[in-house]
Amino acid sequence: MSRLGEIMTHLRLVLRMGQATGTDLAAAYRDGHLRHEEWAEIVQQCRGCAWAKDCPEWLEQREQVNQAPCTCPNRERFADLKSRQMEHA
Repeated sequence: MSRLGEIMTHLRLVLRMGQATGTDLAAAYRDGHLRHEEWAEIVQQCRGCAWAKDCPEWLEQREQVNQAPCTCPNRERFADLKSRQMEHA
């Protein structure tokens, strides 16, 4: 079993990925599109991601992207939340 990464490190990665993809996680939570349990699950998925060690460098090289990389375990969640936000914009 692989060891999970440090929770605050991965919370920051999730927030940075949200910014990079144009997904406002705080607004999604506030607007009811993201429940507390789902937010925790996103961070937990990130903590278990084998690619997470490469994520900070990937984010540093990109200010804005259409979607998270294929290696991101939360790629579909970011895309879903972003599309919901665009529908309600």
